[in-house]
Amino acid sequence: MAALAFAVAGCNAPALVLKTENKAVPTEYTSSQDSTNSAKVSWREFFTDPHLKDLIETALKNNQELNITLQEIQIAQNEVRARQGEYQPFVGLRGGTSVDKVSRYTLPGATVDATEIKPGKHTPDPLGNVFAGAVATWEVDIWHKLRNAKKAAVNRYLASVEGKNFMVTNLIAEIANSYYELLALDNQLEILRQNIEIQSNALHIVRLQKESARVTELAVRRFEAQVLNTRSLQYNVQQQIVETENRINFLVGRFPQPVARNPKDFNKLVPTAVQAGIPSQLLQNRPDIRRAEQELEAAKLDVKVARARFYPSLGISAGLGFQAFNPAYLLKAPESLIFSLAGDLAGPLINKNAIIADYNSASARQVQAVFNYERTILNAYIEVANQLSRISNLEKSYDLKAKEVDALTQSITISNSLFGSARADYMEVLLTQREAQESRFDLVETKMQQLNATVSIYRALGGGWK
Repeated sequence: MAALAFAVAGCNAPALVLKTENKAVPTEYTSSQDSTNSAKVSWREFFTDPHLKDLIETALKNNQELNITLQEIQIAQNEVRARQGEYQPFVGLRGGTSVDKVSRYTLPGATVDATEIKPGKHTPDPLGNVFAGAVATWEVDIWHKLRNAKKAAVNRYLASVEGKNFMVTNLIAEIANSYYELLALDNQLEILRQNIEIQSNALHIVRLQKESARVTELAVRRFEAQVLNTRSLQYNVQQQIVETENRINFLVGRFPQPVARNPKDFNKLVPTAVQAGIPSQLLQNRPDIRRAEQELEAAKLDVKVARARFYPSLGISAGLGFQAFNPAYLLKAPESLIFSLAGDLAGPLINKNAIIADYNSASARQVQAVFNYERTILNAYIEVANQLSRISNLEKSYDLKAKEVDALTQSITISNSLFGSARADYMEVLLTQREAQESRFDLVETKMQQLNATVSIYRALGGGWK
């Protein structure tokens, strides 16, 4: 019967079909094919600001989400240990005692008086039972079902490690971007304070000119409105500074406190030159791609495990110990010695719907894992391509913005001079001051975007976690 079940189960097992992933990527991002890749640079070397380095160091120790992920890695490691133990023999100790009183009107009861263990001594009634010994069970992994399950657990453990690495690179990038945003806000606040001083001086001059009847009350009110508007913007920026500081504090894993920084160095910061290397390096440098690859390998093994359930399983059990109705006889060998050895071969024969459903689900998840892996590669390439283009365009934009700021800064002095000599009206002065302020704001914003683009390309290439 066992042989029949073996044959039927083997014939009905579905063919193993696994979808093959496509790892092909373009050969280059641009015309350059230099294999030098900034992703291999440690974040401690990539970032030079000592305050930013301190924030990242603290975050890698205290960030709650990262610490949660570390516990998930521990859970995955324990799953590997559990799977490894499943295909090894289970050995345990067993002991127990019991008392049985059988009915006289049953076969065991009717033979109690007739059974003697010694001449002139009958079997005790009630009859005690004492047992102590070792037992072992082992499922022989004929089809590598248990080994493949263990390998799948290993792949998922490695995927969890790569997930942690991906979180690290994202955490570092988020802290760096928030830090540069904070420096930009500090500089915008300083611009507003300087403008308030300039506009207040202009307002004082306009009031003097009104007293001498050179301008009307309308000019005074317009200049007052300009000062009030700039002061209002000052408080908006101050609120943004508070929120950005607290965002950094949250990432660092601490309660709100001032973030150490040097805003005066912001304009001196030069975006780090990033070398993208070649696209195929993404497969090794990007933690999310490596994680998707490990999850794909685990999904493939899951299909093999599900397929192995169509075949019979072989189990072996054994026991060795001592048993007696009286503890005084328990260790008397060989009379009290007992042992057993049994083998069990069982396989599915009828109603295999559950096994078929599990196999189909495992196959579908494997196909999903292939698409997820290919999507992750595509997303990584597009992220790098976008950031490379962004860096190039922001560099050109910053140069033009810097020239615009120089021109408008000079125009403020010119407009004030012309207004003082009555050769320009107050609206020209107001418009020039407003445009100059906006252009300086835009220049700071562009500088921040440049720095963020550098961080983003570093992250997109897979840097920061090694």
